[in-house]
Amino acid sequence: MKKILTISVAAVATAIALAGCSAGSSGGSMPGMNHGGSGMSSSSVPAASADFNDADTTFAQMMIPHHAQAVAMSDVMLKKDGVPPAVTALATKIKAAQGPEIEEMTSWLQTWAQPTEMPTDMPSAHSMSGMMGEEDMARLGTAQGVEAAKLFLTQMIAHHEGAVMMAKTESTAGKNALAVRLSKDIISSQEAEIQEMKDLLATL
Repeated sequence: MKKILTISVAAVATAIALAGCSAGSSGGSMPGMNHGGSGMSSSSVPAASADFNDADTTFAQMMIPHHAQAVAMSDVMLKKDGVPPAVTALATKIKAAQGPEIEEMTSWLQTWAQPTEMPTDMPSAHSMSGMMGEEDMARLGTAQGVEAAKLFLTQMIAHHEGAVMMAKTESTAGKNALAVRLSKDIISSQEAEIQEMKDLLATL
């Protein structure tokens, strides 16, 4: 499984990097779009609309479903009994952080007049960057107690590693200041959580 995930992460990273290289001027000057930010009610929208490229778009389109699955995995854990409190606390933290980020990235894509879903020629959500397949999610759903905690931590470590890879690509290929800043925040927070999860896993 780890080998498959590595290949998927590399494919996603390549897609984002190529998007960045091919979008030198297309992002900030799309016909009919006003990137000045005037009249926008949200404080984050003007900065988000100022400048963007294809790498920013690709990053947001891929990270939205990626985050959504992390929230779904956390929801599954929060409904279980017998889960160690430290794991429950981690699931709560992940959900609290990634839910608002989904909303933020969705608002960027809407401001940029870009689709909020990945184009059909991009990797499917379940084949990219550490995403769990249906069988993985089913196993998590049926597992209980400490077994569920171990499975959640193992799956989320792989999930976070995929997110970090995508974020690192955006941090170098992206153009929009808010998107690049979010990518760096994801790298910092999720690398710390990966270590936290490894430490927790060693105690179970």
